[in-house]
Amino acid sequence: MADFQIESLDPQHAETIRATLPLVGSKIDDIAPSFYRRMFAAHPELLRDTFNRGNQAQGAQQRALAASVATFASLLVTPDSPSPDELLSRIGHKHVSVGITEDQYQIVHDHLFAAIVEILGADVVTPAVAAAWEEVYWIMARTLVRFEKQRYGELGVADGDVFRTVRVLERIDHSDLVASFLLGARDGESTLPTFEPGQYISVRRTMGDGARQLRQYSLCNTGEQGQWQITVKKILGSSTPDGEVSSSIIDGLHAGDELEVSLPTGDLVLTPGDDPVVLISAGIGATPMLGMARHLAMTGGRQLLTLHSDHDAADAPLVDELVEATRDAGGRHELWFSTSAAQGAHTGRMDLTGVELPERAQYHLCGGNAFLQNLREQLQARGVPSEDVHYELFSPNDWLLPG
Repeated sequence: MADFQIESLDPQHAETIRATLPLVGSKIDDIAPSFYRRMFAAHPELLRDTFNRGNQAQGAQQRALAASVATFASLLVTPDSPSPDELLSRIGHKHVSVGITEDQYQIVHDHLFAAIVEILGADVVTPAVAAAWEEVYWIMARTLVRFEKQRYGELGVADGDVFRTVRVLERIDHSDLVASFLLGARDGESTLPTFEPGQYISVRRTMGDGARQLRQYSLCNTGEQGQWQITVKKILGSSTPDGEVSSSIIDGLHAGDELEVSLPTGDLVLTPGDDPVVLISAGIGATPMLGMARHLAMTGGRQLLTLHSDHDAADAPLVDELVEATRDAGGRHELWFSTSAAQGAHTGRMDLTGVELPERAQYHLCGGNAFLQNLREQLQARGVPSEDVHYELFSPNDWLLPG
């Protein structure tokens, strides 16, 4: 993880932040929609081509971004609080995956602070309060911009220039809703760049109305042959429409087609060293774990335990591949299924009671919010140090922000 050099907050401003943080935090759910409403009215291209409209409709992404600023403020002014490095790294990698550039921080600033004044009132957001929160915002922004510029440099591209066109070499259908896609360079071009096990790419699809919508997908192969593999699950909406990007891919992407994707990034990568590795996932969260397990099978030398939870043994994409990769790495695995279980698997939700966990292991988790909350608590109860637990989600991850 990057070592962020974070500027100090002015002591007087820090006192103002401590005094106003409870109020701002309590109004995040009101500030966030006002902010996005203002920003998208002024810059509709951001909703069309940068932000995922499905996440916006659900409200989760709105809260995640607004909460991140309040969380960063809390970490700056709270003695003995955790380092904000994990928070900033997660945000920075997401920004790089969609090509965020420095000039966009001013846009966010202008509409975020207008929303704060609208919700809290000008009598509350005095010049002193505004100045304190302005300093918090720009410290966070400058830190992220430095990180993102460094990451763009590591990728060998100009700031924001992360998208490339690749060719679909193969499509493998796992079910009506899930398919894997092997991606390679277009004819006449060099092989695709290598990546670290656990990283992801953004896929950009052009919708019927011309909007270019984005969604991140983990790479689930080792990449040693200059090819990338992703697995996509079609998101079915209940009170909201089906996922636009996932539907477009499952319904319309086939071998031989071209696909616009970003260069790999992400901070949930296989930790270096020779410590044991524990991979914990649920559902389609198996994708980054599969890439890590395959890498360990190829390189050897580390103890591996794979724990996976799914709904139905008869319809569990990638589980067979995950088990095979774990065995190839000389590791062991345990499976949980909430309905019909396979032979030797547990029935019900994942329960670590009775599971033998290796000592001094590094834990990598991927799944939905509720699953990760539950597993975080279980690992804490087992005495696993928090610094040895690493997370990734496919949805906006506001619950992971320290509160």
